[in-house]
Amino acid sequence: MDRGRRLSFCRAAGTGGPAMKYKSLAIIWLLALISAIGVADSAPRTRTATEPAVYSPAEADTMRLEGEKRFRANCNRCHAAPHKFPPRMMATIVRHMRVRATITDEDMRYILYYMTQ
Repeated sequence: MDRGRRLSFCRAAGTGGPAMKYKSLAIIWLLALISAIGVADSAPRTRTATEPAVYSPAEADTMRLEGEKRFRANCNRCHAAPHKFPPRMMATIVRHMRVRATITDEDMRYILYYMTQ
């Protein structure tokens, strides 16, 4: 019935051979990678540029004026007064222009606030 194919008990239990060691190491490495990704995903996230922030009226005016000033200093060289776009679309546009015009992160936040108000 078994047609001459017999495995020793050790080989059948998976305790022998270098191939099994490599498979075991690969599985351990894969589990470690998956757990590292899970830990990174569960880390608390900071607020992004597209999330609305709550400011007092005085802070909002200061942010808007600072954003307008920085828009005029950085963007007004090539662009006219801003058009109204949805905040999410505007965030994408400002991020793209940040790279092209070498705008700082702080300038980007002020300009984005000005353009979405």
